[in-house]
Amino acid sequence: MDVPVVPILKVSSKSNPNLVAGALIGTIKEAGRAELQAIGAGAINQAIKAVAITRNILAEVDLICIPSFADLMIDDQVRTSIKLVVEPR
Repeated sequence: MDVPVVPILKVSSKSNPNLVAGALIGTIKEAGRAELQAIGAGAINQAIKAVAITRNILAEVDLICIPSFADLMIDDQVRTSIKLVVEPR
């Protein structure tokens, strides 16, 4: 049985939360869960807005959001990002 690969949706401070929510919905419907990755306060703000919009749109599904830290290598430097896993309860 093939387990679907869950793509990581990268969110920036300039991301449109409505578009991110649309990507979240599509990913959740296809893979059963989604992961968002954001670095910086502005990006995290947009990611959280997208999760809230997604919860409103998918009101019939009890979605939860699990935050955690993830270290990334960007331009030979380690950066700490926030990873948000969004999945049905």
